[in-house]
Amino acid sequence: MKFTIEQIKAEHRKVKSGADFPAYIQAIKNLGVSDYTVSVADGNTRYFDTENKKAETGKKYDPILVSGKLNLEQFKTRLKLHQQGRTDYLTFCNDCADNGVEGWKMDLNEMTCTYFDIDGNEILVEQIPG
Repeated sequence: MKFTIEQIKAEHRKVKSGADFPAYIQAIKNLGVSDYTVSVADGNTRYFDTENKKAETGKKYDPILVSGKLNLEQFKTRLKLHQQGRTDYLTFCNDCADNGVEGWKMDLNEMTCTYFDIDGNEILVEQIPG
């Protein structure tokens, strides 16, 4: 494993708004992260390298119940607000849960973010700004 959770956290602390996100992605990519998956239910993030070795953060907050009912249009509205810096991370995670989004996977090679529901179905794929 080329990277540690502490190295990733150090890079994440530099992110003050959505404008800082592309630099963060590039920094953790340079550390050797190839992709990572976030679970909305508790905030656990699993980071993988190119050899599929992983490091996990563990839960970041008290469990949130993710709705089994997907509301994609409402989720897109809330996502846009978050991307504009108008909601904080925990609010965004609650918005995901309320609208049936279980988590997302960031692919740093394809530069995509794929959101998925509680059944693991891909519901929205976006390009990561670079």
